Amino acid sequence: MTEQRPLLDIAEDVMARARRLGAEAADAIVVSGEAIEVEIRDNRVESVERSEGRDLGLRVLIGQSQAIVSASRFEAADLEAIAERAVDMAKAAPPDPFAGLADPGDIAREVPTLDLADEASPTADDLLGLAREAEAAGLAIAGVTKSSGASASASRRAIVLLASNGFAGSYARTGYGISASLIAGSGTAMERDYDYTAAVHFADLEPAQRIGRSAGERTVRRLGARKAASQRVAVVFDKRVAGGLLGHLAQAILGSAITRATSFLKDRRGEKLFKPGTSVIDDARLPRGRASRPFDGEGLPTGRLAVVEDGVLKTWLLDCRSARQLGLHSTGHASRGVGGPPSPSPTNLYIEPGKISPEALISTIDSGLLVTELMGMGVNLVTGDYSRGAAGFWIENGKIAYPVSEITIAGNLIDMFSTLTPASDLELRSTINAPTSLVGEMTVAGV
Repeated sequence: MTEQRPLLDIAEDVMARARRLGAEAADAIVVSGEAIEVEIRDNRVESVERSEGRDLGLRVLIGQSQAIVSASRFEAADLEAIAERAVDMAKAAPPDPFAGLADPGDIAREVPTLDLADEASPTADDLLGLAREAEAAGLAIAGVTKSSGASASASRRAIVLLASNGFAGSYARTGYGISASLIAGSGTAMERDYDYTAAVHFADLEPAQRIGRSAGERTVRRLGARKAASQRVAVVFDKRVAGGLLGHLAQAILGSAITRATSFLKDRRGEKLFKPGTSVIDDARLPRGRASRPFDGEGLPTGRLAVVEDGVLKTWLLDCRSARQLGLHSTGHASRGVGGPPSPSPTNLYIEPGKISPEALISTIDSGLLVTELMGMGVNLVTGDYSRGAAGFWIENGKIAYPVSEITIAGNLIDMFSTLTPASDLELRSTINAPTSLVGEMTVAGV
């Protein structure tokens, strides 16, 4: 990216203009990013995409009214127009009794080093080489018939947040990834599966050949899939999909959902939700964490938060607005883009691993289902009702028996959480992670 005006200068300039025009309080976020992604199929380049840019989000407050304006042009006349538009909009906006910047006494005073930026800068040719390695390794697996594509990517972002309450902070983040998708079989008996690796540091990526090989092996295992008979059985969620259950928990404990009373957990804080001994952690300060950040979108310090402790739901995930509405304190979970106000979101959320291996967990099941893929979004976060398409493997007498597909699994998240047993195989591969997890009983709809 070519040399341009520093991000902090842009934020300071537009903030000063807004205050001069009548803003009583203001904050500005400026994001600079560049990314490259390549995709191949059958060893032919499908796409090479590059992007780079800078974006600004300005929020101004007048009394209890606020307005937000975003832009990507930063000449003096542009910044003046942005500030003027934001102030005019705030004057016309209805008051929001819960809007406002963080209290100056609460803002982060130090920015910890979380090792979120790598110096590696792979070229398009480097990334194409990784994608080719992954695809070739997958195609070499006996039973794989064709490639559905392989890709590799690299990105870099810098973020500056400045507020009139005295906060000023910045950090940079990088990200890299490799993925491969393969097809096995033919005609109506074709199956598809994939694998991927993603990391903040390039050196932490799994080898491309391993990703391709794993994708191919996963695909071949699915050949000969059948439908299962409709029944109620124990269901094991493979670690690759178990994070989805935790994602539903995360959505249900966001302060914005609690204040709108649109969560099935709105009255459950302080109650036992999981089995005793189960803990759910949100840790924004994991070194090299996929969603780590030294401060949140309102300039508050981040940290490690026990969301569930010994099975008990301890807290919501709150930003300043939802905290004020609930009469609580922000948990430092505000997320902020350039086009909207702060809102709460999880960071590195995970279920702490249990003491039993996935194999031992499966060995306890006489008849049940191991889910390795989920489809559709049939989850009602108001009621907790859960229904999704699934594929995986049938379990008989404690062992994997045969692959299954074209089935639906259904239950209620309250019941599912209360019987969930985590295995010992937690991997922090994404932003929301869980080990392989057993749910005591669900409805499987098949034949």
